Amino acid sequence: MKRTCYAGQVNEQHVGQEITLKGWVDRRRDLGGLIFIDLRDREGLMQITFNPEDLSDEIMAQAEKLRAEFVIEVTGKIAVKDVANEKIATGKWELKASELTVLAASQTPPFEIKDGVEVSDELRLRYRYLDLRRPEMLANMRMRHAITRNVRSFLDEAGFIDTETPMLAKSTPEGARDYLVPSRVNEGHFYALPQSPQITKQLLMGSGFDRYYQIVKCFRDEDLRGDRQPEFTQIDLETSFLDEEEIQEIVEGLLQNVMKNVKGIDISLPLTRMAYDDAMNFYGSDKPDTRFEMRLSDMTELAHKTDFKVFTEAPVVKAIVAKNLASNYSRKEIDKLTELAKQNGAHGLAWVKLENGELSGSVAKFLTEISDELRLELKLEDNDLVLFVADTLGNANSALGALRLHIAKAHDLIDQSLFNFLWIVDWPLFEWSEEEGRYMSAHHPFTLPTEETVGYLLADGRSEDSDLQKVRAHAYDIVLNGYELGGGSLRINTRELQEQMLTALGFSQEEAEEQFGFLLEAFDFGFPPHGGLAIGLDRFAMLLAGKDNIREVIAFPKNKRAIDPLTEAPSPVTQKQLDELHINTIDTIK
Repeated sequence: MKRTCYAGQVNEQHVGQEITLKGWVDRRRDLGGLIFIDLRDREGLMQITFNPEDLSDEIMAQAEKLRAEFVIEVTGKIAVKDVANEKIATGKWELKASELTVLAASQTPPFEIKDGVEVSDELRLRYRYLDLRRPEMLANMRMRHAITRNVRSFLDEAGFIDTETPMLAKSTPEGARDYLVPSRVNEGHFYALPQSPQITKQLLMGSGFDRYYQIVKCFRDEDLRGDRQPEFTQIDLETSFLDEEEIQEIVEGLLQNVMKNVKGIDISLPLTRMAYDDAMNFYGSDKPDTRFEMRLSDMTELAHKTDFKVFTEAPVVKAIVAKNLASNYSRKEIDKLTELAKQNGAHGLAWVKLENGELSGSVAKFLTEISDELRLELKLEDNDLVLFVADTLGNANSALGALRLHIAKAHDLIDQSLFNFLWIVDWPLFEWSEEEGRYMSAHHPFTLPTEETVGYLLADGRSEDSDLQKVRAHAYDIVLNGYELGGGSLRINTRELQEQMLTALGFSQEEAEEQFGFLLEAFDFGFPPHGGLAIGLDRFAMLLAGKDNIREVIAFPKNKRAIDPLTEAPSPVTQKQLDELHINTIDTIK
């Protein structure tokens, strides 16, 4: 029989009608001969009643064998229930069965198919096709679909052209580790799966497309965490002849459209803009969560008035105040905060409490002479806890930024109903890498420096005191609730400037030609000013769904070890396959 509608779509218009439903057995109840089945499909539940007074022994025997997750087709008339179930949308009606067909039997599932099930992530991923049957998982995936539908509609109306770019690309440096794909027909050569379509979308601007977008898979072989996967999806866009404010206006309109149509939330425009330096100095992060206060305060000048050598010999002393939380922190708890500070770059953590009008704590005796100024500067009240880091500016910001977030989460200081978008602008073009011992691109090597600072680009990038630290970028990140939602910039569009940028990053002329010669050559043929942005679709969907891990909004994600427990990918391959690819492997102990 043809399915009449989804189970969750049955309504008063169906009362008295004979309809056919198809789906999974969610629950079975046997009440003295009467058998009740809750039928589940993607739209909801519908109660099915099997009454032995109306049905043959054969149908009742079939109904008695039904168990959870059997797939069935059932036909019958819709009737009004004597007692409604207000918890579900179809709770006022029941289907009185007249026919039943079992389409597929099921073993007992390894976990219940219901929301809030207490089961390990590994087991959920091992049986992901069962996990996705749960209503909350289906809701997550539908929200993701709603986001992409609205994105496509908005960008189509704004004149963007949806264009695919290659999945098999050239491996280039200056980024995360590439996933490499060996070429069978070109022995010893490899493709790279793209970390982003960055260069190809720039080439599309050189082709005159003017406005491009793509919802595209990207790949990065890096250590995983809650908001990272080896393969992820970007809402990627690029434009020609627009400045950064114009690009930001388009993105703001896109975000406003999605928030209204997907969440029913109106966000006011323009969004807040915050300079990179302010974000780091006040929040200790380039992706600040502004849903709560507890800003970092620079106490260097005041701290240098003390006789405390740790303060007076440090280049910077900064502090945060945990309001009305001093009584929550014993010495043991503060030791835990100290370890967290050290994990984030600090050499140590100093602290005082204001209790009964008096300062107490590890450094209170050193602050006697400045206690009044300290209270005034930090607006201290009884039961406030002050945490100090005396260190370099970078270490102080990093450590206190981490403590700020930790304390806020531990004490529920964050209003989870808020969606705080903001732009981080005025970025440095380079950032120093201790691991590499040189400056690297803060975004990527194709970011346009500002006219005021481009003159510093010719400096040697292998000294931490190099003038490269003074170069600023036409770059902008969009941040939502403490997550980098997306990042973008204006791009370099001339060979001369691009070569200067690559030289500053340590490329020789030969290396630049080998890695990026095709792009440099393209610049010789009239390349327009251009810029764009990419938004992480997985993170966006995660935040709108109120989750803290992007696995919750990806149909088939990998685990923490970049393994798919369902298919067991990655897996060994045959020697024949390796021989065809001209690859030998080194035996390792499992």
